[in-house]
Amino acid sequence: MHPSPAEDRRDWEVIVVGAGFAGIAAGVKLREAGILDFIVLEKADDVGGVWRDNTYPGCTCDVPSALYSYSFAPKPDWQRLFAPQAEIRAYLQDIARRFHVRQHTRFRHELLAARWSDETARWQLETSQGGFTARFVILACGPMHEPVVPAIPGLADFPGTVFHSSQWRHDHDLRGRRVAVIGTGASAIQFVPAIQPTVGHLTVFQRTPQWILPKLDLGIPRAVQALFERVPLMQRLLRGSVYGTFEALNGGIRHPAVMKQLQRLARHNIHRSVRDPALRAALTPDYIAGCKRILQSNNWYPALVQPNVTLVPHGVQAIEGHRVVAQDGSQHEADTLILGTGFEITAPPIAQRIRGRSGIPVAQRWAGSPEGYLGTMVMDCPNAFLMFGPNLAVSSSAVIIIEAQLAYVVDALKQARAQRVRSIDVDPHRHRRYNAQLQAALQHTVWNTGGCQSYYLDANGRNSTAWPWTTFEMRRRLSRFRMSEYVVQHEPA
Repeated sequence: MHPSPAEDRRDWEVIVVGAGFAGIAAGVKLREAGILDFIVLEKADDVGGVWRDNTYPGCTCDVPSALYSYSFAPKPDWQRLFAPQAEIRAYLQDIARRFHVRQHTRFRHELLAARWSDETARWQLETSQGGFTARFVILACGPMHEPVVPAIPGLADFPGTVFHSSQWRHDHDLRGRRVAVIGTGASAIQFVPAIQPTVGHLTVFQRTPQWILPKLDLGIPRAVQALFERVPLMQRLLRGSVYGTFEALNGGIRHPAVMKQLQRLARHNIHRSVRDPALRAALTPDYIAGCKRILQSNNWYPALVQPNVTLVPHGVQAIEGHRVVAQDGSQHEADTLILGTGFEITAPPIAQRIRGRSGIPVAQRWAGSPEGYLGTMVMDCPNAFLMFGPNLAVSSSAVIIIEAQLAYVVDALKQARAQRVRSIDVDPHRHRRYNAQLQAALQHTVWNTGGCQSYYLDANGRNSTAWPWTTFEMRRRLSRFRMSEYVVQHEPA
């Protein structure tokens, strides 16, 4: 069945929530499997997820395009080794159109709540445009979705302009302004160098320095693009080599001694651009590389040494009128505040909107420490699959995770059809055993022992984010859905 935009059906076999990288791929894989009785609910008016929303200056990917794209839809004409935001967004729009996912997508439909009904064995979804029901839901809402706005006294009363980097105010001219940037994570290290040449003065508040590697960001010549188009094997070889490089990095993160060697390269990156010993010291982390997400940039340090930039190596204590007060008591004037404070990773907002069999919100059941089975199914939530679920993050491409999970999810749906399955539930015993093994494997990784506080660790200090094994192991474990590992109810004969 091919739903048309005008069709007002409210009951579906599968509903996908979100039309970013994961949601679009879900649509492609459902169609490929012959499962056409589905829709994709998207709260915005276009596809793209984070690559639609994040339009800040300098926004680009930190994984090479050859790997940060679907294996089933390579793009031979990427302009750069690391694609910029606009090109990735255009790629996703093209895939949604080319693979006919758009015709299944209901735009401006925000999921407000979802509740499992035991009586009907269906999910009841409340959206901004009415209710829907589905046998299965695929929650593809993304981990970098809800901006973190820090609880700083006086922030709400700041008389100037305030915005988060993911909600960039393009109508606000920064030329000549006194700009304060709070946060020095993955977004800030991209937009700070982009805005530095035009602002009057830039004050950067750094609570914790980052380990930043040089970025091998090169333009891809037309001749190479043409070669990739004519000989697709060449691009597959590039993808394979990039995958191998990231897998080696991912493996190193499990061994703090290995990561200390990587720090030498990151330290050289500081030293080649920053001459001032005091600034060098302020920019050098005191934790092991990999404890926080490793970043890449060639222009972050050169931007910070410019005469119109002040690095404040402290967090923000309060905001008093136009003055930003740092934790050391120093005061800095600003007329524009940009929050580079990241996203809610370990407390995904979607978990507050989902109520499973017990009627209790998933967030409440998790109590600050998300847990799942193979990062894809969650206790108390039959027939629901969570993309980028707990403990699936790796130092590689998000697309590796997406494609591994979707192989698992689509296999589950095909088996459910063939075996007349009414509901699939996580087995509590397997869930407990799996999570005990997972946490044991994380104990000696750099994420847990590297000496930093990062988004990998949740409100309870538990690592509910990272996958401790190889992506080869992830793909193996998710290659086939094993019904015997779950509590399954069948439809009556």
